[in-house]
Amino acid sequence: MNRLEESLGELRGMEELAAQDSPVHRLHPGVKLILAVACILTVISFSKYQLSAMVPMALPVILAYQIAGIRPSLCFYRLRFVLPLVCFVGLFNPFFDRTPVLTIGAVTVTGGVISMLTLLLKGVLTLMTAFLLVATTRFDRICAALRRAHFPALLVNLLLLTYRYASVLMEEAASMTTAYHLRAPGQKGIHVSAWGSFLGQLLLRSFDRAERLHKSMLLRGYHGHFHYVDASPVTTKDVTVCVCGLALFAFLRFVDITRLLGGLFVR
Repeated sequence: MNRLEESLGELRGMEELAAQDSPVHRLHPGVKLILAVACILTVISFSKYQLSAMVPMALPVILAYQIAGIRPSLCFYRLRFVLPLVCFVGLFNPFFDRTPVLTIGAVTVTGGVISMLTLLLKGVLTLMTAFLLVATTRFDRICAALRRAHFPALLVNLLLLTYRYASVLMEEAASMTTAYHLRAPGQKGIHVSAWGSFLGQLLLRSFDRAERLHKSMLLRGYHGHFHYVDASPVTTKDVTVCVCGLALFAFLRFVDITRLLGGLFVR
């Protein structure tokens, strides 16, 4: 199995995750979208030195993973290529900001270290929140929620088509890669001399496949916009969860729980 087939299997695995049944999966897609956006905005609103105040924001995210029946380690595995970039963002902060902020015994913690850890935690929580939204909601329902929020139809259609037919492009590339390896057994990867012809054939095959897909869409009544799946109506439970979630995010943003607990223990 080549890497393209592995990526295609992971993409199908995300669809299987979204098809599972749990209290989080059964929430209205619009509610989950609102809570995900609110969680991300709350996380990024913390200043670069508010590390201790931002740590409690991990609790509702991890709790949502437990309720949905999804292991956080799965998120880290699926986003293993993105997480190093998140870690790289604040890697040089300790070299530029050497202002002492905290002293623990003989160790002095500078502002650069605090800001680096804060940026790292922000990136991890943001990625975990976005992954949880996609892993518990079918992508067409997310697009339907975006349209109901009056997002531009062109942008939403582009997102939906990109997600839906990325697997088609990956299947074409995987079949071409398999055919190449059958003609060149024992060779690792694709030789540089074959890159041009390989990409050209992939482009031509993609155009041909896209033209057939577009014709089939027109035959099924496509006229520039999609008729999204009718989502279940918003229930009292959905509204309650949404209000409680927003209130929890506001509480964690404006109340420093770690400082309150620290004051209680010091007393």
